[in-house]
Amino acid sequence: MPAWLDPALISMALCWRLDRRDGVALGFTTHDQDLSIGGLSYRAAPGMLPSAISVSDGFDVDTLDVSGALTDDAISATDLAEGRWDGARLRIFGTSWERPGADMLPLARGELGDVGVRGASFTAEMRGPTAMLERPVVDQTSPECRAELGDRRCRVNMAGRRRHLTIVEIIDETTLRLDEGEASANAYAYGRLRWGDGGNCGLTSAILSSEGATVVLRDAAPRAAVAGTRVELSEGCDKSFDTCRSRFANAANFRGEPHLPGNDLLTRYPGA
Repeated sequence: MPAWLDPALISMALCWRLDRRDGVALGFTTHDQDLSIGGLSYRAAPGMLPSAISVSDGFDVDTLDVSGALTDDAISATDLAEGRWDGARLRIFGTSWERPGADMLPLARGELGDVGVRGASFTAEMRGPTAMLERPVVDQTSPECRAELGDRRCRVNMAGRRRHLTIVEIIDETTLRLDEGEASANAYAYGRLRWGDGGNCGLTSAILSSEGATVVLRDAAPRAAVAGTRVELSEGCDKSFDTCRSRFANAANFRGEPHLPGNDLLTRYPGA
């Protein structure tokens, strides 16, 4: 128990730190003045309040709601709509506002889940580490691969399959022409385009198809793209066994069951 909780009159301030997946970190506090902890400024405005925090030693899923005000320089409605805060890591702790950062009392940690916006405020659900217990323990069978290209189950070496290129022309809202062509036909189909600068910096868009130096995105970017924007392109995979074997020579690591009979087995034969 921190020493600053012993006196009859305590100087406790709640603080929470938000770390987005693109590296942006923000800190907030319930104190009426900004606090500096570990080189990060925990701002007193906009105010944010967590719901009741309960800690148990069981396996129940820990969740709580965090609500706050929307501001242009902290958490904006645009950033929430673009998904910049999806999956952000959240850590809530208590500290003494007289000695910020000394003998911190951890209260909760997890990731942001569902986010709702109403007027000039927002409410976000925090899902604790025990939320992982809700995930399936064993994979279900499927004819397609359940791994992602380049992950620890797929094991395809992504060196040379990610390239940093520049957009030279905006053909339409989903079609872009780059300064260099692809290494093989339709190499970036089902891949990812990560925006390196501009209004979409830090966001990722799914690629529908590619041909030469042209790529077609599945959906339009949240903000209009402009020529000269730097992007990172990662090759994709359609998760079929034939592609895994012929294109990546990775059949040994295929995480699917392409030859397992399905529910339609009986309908393949006459008189079934």
